[in-house]
Amino acid sequence: MRLVDSEGEHHGVIPIQDALAQAQERGLDLVEVSPNADPPVVRILDYGRFIYEQTKKERETRKTQKQTEVKEIRFRPKTNEQHLQMRVDQARGWLEDGNKVKVRVRFRGREITYPELARDQLMEVAEDLADVALVEHMPNMEGRTMLMILAPKKPGVEGGKSAKDQDA
Repeated sequence: MRLVDSEGEHHGVIPIQDALAQAQERGLDLVEVSPNADPPVVRILDYGRFIYEQTKKERETRKTQKQTEVKEIRFRPKTNEQHLQMRVDQARGWLEDGNKVKVRVRFRGREITYPELARDQLMEVAEDLADVALVEHMPNMEGRTMLMILAPKKPGVEGGKSAKDQDA
């Protein structure tokens, strides 16, 4: 076993009994850090403290990560233009905040015989939001609904050019 002590010093390859004796001498634990290495690497450390620090690091990384939420707007094929525009404005705000938006058209009764109306509505929504969103999932039928997913564009990027490039 290759031994590393609590200060990070390497003691070379030593028998496991000697490594255990050194760990007990210091009142610490012997932990196998890299079992697949040749020879395996063990470390003398306080295991409880080690686990505590690991969970603390994981919590810190979770705090800094941005969770993208998926918001949803729903309407029907017969939804009037004013109400639809209100929903588009709401979706624009969510996209600018960095959230994805699921746009769902629900069919009731015989409305399902005209799916092209819903597809046209969804494409109109995609065109209205083209400046802040990319179509991640094109409109398709799922049961009695037609669904499209929009993802926010990267800030400062338009057509592969950054905002600085466009100013120059």
